[in-house]
Amino acid sequence: MTPTFLFLLILSLTDVSLSAPIDSKDKTGQSMDISEIILRPQIDPKIPVVQDDIALPDTSSRNADPCTAKGCKWSKTGRYVYVPYFISTKYNDLERFIIISSLQSFVQSTCIRFVPWKASDLHYLYFEAMKGCWSFVGRRTGGQFISLAKPGCLYHSTVQHEVLHALGFHHEQERSDRDEYIRILFENIEPEFKNNFDKVETNNLKTPYDFNSVMQYYKFAFSKNGKPTMVAKCDSNLDFGHAKQMSKNDIARINRLYNCCSKKTPCTISN
Repeated sequence: MTPTFLFLLILSLTDVSLSAPIDSKDKTGQSMDISEIILRPQIDPKIPVVQDDIALPDTSSRNADPCTAKGCKWSKTGRYVYVPYFISTKYNDLERFIIISSLQSFVQSTCIRFVPWKASDLHYLYFEAMKGCWSFVGRRTGGQFISLAKPGCLYHSTVQHEVLHALGFHHEQERSDRDEYIRILFENIEPEFKNNFDKVETNNLKTPYDFNSVMQYYKFAFSKNGKPTMVAKCDSNLDFGHAKQMSKNDIARINRLYNCCSKKTPCTISN
């Protein structure tokens, strides 16, 4: 697949759900043009990670975090929020396709627009194949990594999840009103991962708790004994945490937080 063909294919995308991992043993080639080799952003990769996939330094945790009212939102120009991005040359054409098609999925239902990084961009996302899947929460000054290890993190839902962190959102089970909807069974959680279930102060944007959110952990996450670590109060047998893409509530939250509401970018919610 040539870079030109890939670019034209991406322009024709409507909404693509790619959920199969890439076999890195079979996909060893990568495509770099001369401008990408010469002109590329440089940022420090030595960043600690907490709560499984949230990078530090960080002031607090968010679902949207209150910081979005104080400067960690991405700026809006006219009708759209433009978010520059750079994809590491460590990814091959097919891996880049998964990342870019996941970014394109935001275009269909929100006012977020991801645009290729330019040297003049002060803030941008840098997709890099480091250890694990993680992101900062909210916009940070300068470049900020989103780590998508390959092949393990190259899923449509995983890319959306980490990008939602970068847009200012936190995990569903950590939102401020979670105790009304789920029980956290700390006795079943691996001790070193209990902080992944800390409840935090969040702006829930008048949207309901959503078991179908792409930000919701599955009910056995970090279990030490094979038993559930979370149980829905409405139905103890409810299975959750297997979203393949953003839910209607995920989309509504983006549009409400970034004031995207219009006929094309709805802010309706799903109960």
